[in-house]
This record gives sequence, structure tokens and C-alpha cells, in this order.
Amino acid sequence: MQPDYDLLIAGGGLAGNCLALALKDSGLRYAVIEAQSRELTDASGAGDRALALAAGTVVMLEALGIWQGVAADATPIKAIHVSDRGHFGKTRLTAENEQVQALGYVIAARILEQHAAALVQQVGIEVLSPVRLIGAMAGTDGIHASLKSGDEALNLSARLLVGADGGSSSVRQLMQIGQRSVDYGQTAIVTTVKTTLPHRNVAYERFTDSGPLALLPLGQDCAVVWTRKTEEAGELMATGNAEFTAALQDCFGYRLGELSLAAPRRVFPLTLVRAEKLYAARTVIVGNAAHQLHPVAGQGFNLGLRDVVQLAEQLLARHRDGLDIGSTDFLERYAQAREADYQRVIGFTDQVVKLFSNDWLALAAARNFGLAVLDRLPPAKSLLIRHAMGLTERLPRLGNRT
Repeated sequence: MQPDYDLLIAGGGLAGNCLALALKDSGLRYAVIEAQSRELTDASGAGDRALALAAGTVVMLEALGIWQGVAADATPIKAIHVSDRGHFGKTRLTAENEQVQALGYVIAARILEQHAAALVQQVGIEVLSPVRLIGAMAGTDGIHASLKSGDEALNLSARLLVGADGGSSSVRQLMQIGQRSVDYGQTAIVTTVKTTLPHRNVAYERFTDSGPLALLPLGQDCAVVWTRKTEEAGELMATGNAEFTAALQDCFGYRLGELSLAAPRRVFPLTLVRAEKLYAARTVIVGNAAHQLHPVAGQGFNLGLRDVVQLAEQLLARHRDGLDIGSTDFLERYAQAREADYQRVIGFTDQVVKLFSNDWLALAAARNFGLAVLDRLPPAKSLLIRHAMGLTERLPRLGNRT
């Protein structure tokens, strides 16, 4: 029996909408399923977070037709200053030395999310919202999805179900895909500050005993991602704005002059989460449904977008060849294609957290020596930068668009 769709995309956030845009004009029949209304999503505090976009990510967003509409709202990172509080080690990475326009960009998540959603609507991609996925059952030739919109039940079928529905993925849970997690015992405090001195498009990463502190240029202000031990984060959140700002100033110093809060404070518990596998019968998961990273290297969204574009590339080729886009061998090949990227990025991020959130004297001395040496080795710095920019590996292609 012919299924209702070739694929259903569960999740109308960044990952799901980027996949939907990647597949437009492909001849595939697909729809996006989103549990929340657009109004609720736009009002969510999660939209306040700053996203650090690698150069490779910008290339992919351009290919999707997204970057052109948000570039003016993104702040370029011209330099990165990395230091270890209380120690001598530091290193400086600059776009000028690498002969690139920017090492990356910073943008408010809400701006990117709203623009991607608007493009999905403009090009006429079908969106079912607010609709919840409450059941899924895979068969030989397709997968049946049970949906609910208010009191109304709906049953749809597709050759493939894509879980792009975030860290609490219903798709992952319904298809019984397990996950492994490491609790870092840390919480990220996220806010925005004004500074009395200009940031000059410099991003600062300052490592402390309890976790890293990042100040990222965002417009005229700076986005703050302050990682603290969970108990300390709770204590800081319980303080008034003046006391909190004083503690932040003490941790960061006066390199940007005096700091003052420009946005509410929000907290996000930090855990490394990775799905035990990327697929089940007629199902594949991408983005935060597959992995959630510590923000120390700013690689979470970048890794997730590479999931989306890699999957889109393989789906487009599979469809052109007239082959089954939901077969197990196809999904296995996708998972294998993503493994090296996962190992590199997740492994690097995890090691940085463990290395720089430790006050053992010998380890502190070793990491500071490493930072000092790195600052004097341009080839090593260039390699590190190219990894951070997402330019060391082949970027997936979307037909003739990348």
C-alpha cells in the first residue's frame, strides 16, 4: 500500500526545519510535525540563548537559503582569547592570521529559528502544528505514526520517520533507542551583559576551577555562558542582580570594563548525552535527539546541522536512484557516515571539560604549559582553528547548492 508520505519529520525547530528546507523541490512527499504552536515556541526562554556558528555551518546555511536573511543579525568573531584563571597560560586565535573574514559568528537562537520557520511556510512545506506524536509502529514497507491534535486523533504512514525533536525526543523514546549520559555536575548560567569597553568582535573563553566562562560578541553586547558546579550555580541564581554581576565581574575581570546585566538569567543543567544508535526500524534521529554536548566548545548546533545536511544529501541521492529511503542498509550507511565526526567533536568537547574543570596542581600546570606553547606554534593554532570552523572535513552537498 502506498504510504501517505515518503517521510515525516518530527520536530519543527531548527533541525527539523533545516531538513525540510534541504529537501524542497526534491520530489519527496514530506511533512513536519511540531508539538508546540509557533507562538509558544517564539515565547520560549530557550530562544534567548546565543548560538556560535562555525564557518562551515554558515556555508551550509547559505546553501539552505537561510543565512542570507539573518547575516545582518549575526556578529562576526574576529578573534578568540583563551585563558585559564589564576594561571599564566593563554592563547589568541585571529581571523587575520588565518586570512578569513571571521572565525565564526554569534546569533540569537530565536532569530535563526524564526527565519527558518518563516522560510518553511513561504515555500509551502506542509506543517502539522500543534500536533503531538504519541505512537509509532514500523512495518516491512513503512512506519505508522499516531498523532494527536487537541482531542482529534490522526494516523499517518511514511517510508521514514525522522526524529528532529530535541533532547526529550518522543521519536527516540517511542522507538526505544537508548542513550548514554555523563553528568558533569555543572550548570550553565546564560545571560547577556553590556560592557563599558567595546568587545571589538573578540570572543573570550576563560577556564576556571568550577567550569568555563565564555563571553561572546553579540551586537553591541556580549552573550554570557557561565558554567559553574551545580550547587554554586544555584547559589548564584538565588542572588540579586547586583551581587550576581559582582561575582561575574570578579571571575572575568575588567578586560571589557564594567559589566551590567542586559537580559534575564537562565540555567541549563549540563550533561553529555549520546544515543546508543542513530536509527531503528524505518526511523532515524538527528541533532539534539541524537546528542547533547557541553557548550564549552560551542559545537552543539554545528554538529547537529551536519547531521541534517548529511542525511539530506543521502536522502536526495537515494530518492534519485528510486531506492527505499527507509531501508535498514540505508540508515546504517548514514550512521556510519556520521561516526567519525561524532568521535572527533564529542571526544574533544568531553576532554576539554575534564581538562579545564580540574584544579589538580599538576594538571593545571600541564594545561597552562600547553596553552603557552600553542600560542607560539602558528601551525598548531591554524589546525585547531580549522577544526573549530568545521573546515577540516568534506562538507555534505545538497544537490548543486553547496
